Amino acid sequence: MTESSAVDLISLADGENSLLVRVLSRHMPGVLPWHDFLDAEIVVSSGFAHGHLEICLAPDDLDIWSQVLGALATGQDAAWMDDGRAPEIRFEPSGRNGVVMVTVEDLASSGTSVRVPVRLPDGWADDHYERLQRVRDVWPQEVAETSPGAYEWRR
Repeated sequence: MTESSAVDLISLADGENSLLVRVLSRHMPGVLPWHDFLDAEIVVSSGFAHGHLEICLAPDDLDIWSQVLGALATGQDAAWMDDGRAPEIRFEPSGRNGVVMVTVEDLASSGTSVRVPVRLPDGWADDHYERLQRVRDVWPQEVAETSPGAYEWRR
């Protein structure tokens, strides 16, 4: 796989509703400290609405996504990118047949939110851990912060 290939970090779909977070490329390749930031898009679809947002993922966002996956896999509510700099994605398992309510809220930019129920298929968590690893394999962290505000290439 080449770095120019898009990778779906999140792909939850049940034939009626879906949430997709697709990582597209490095945000500013070769530029410290922005090299490890990733351009991505969020796409939410349902029979009623379709929305698309462009986002930039910080390196920490991938670590936090791993934690969110852990919470969701045990049936807990979880939120991702809830730091106010990007659209927030909230996941609320309903307890009904593997359905999770997904809310994407872009209050900082467009003031818009959308909420869709998505039925999670068997094995969804393992699939998403593999997706996360695929993103990390294609775009490994290559920049180290050696002290606050000081960056260098990892060796």
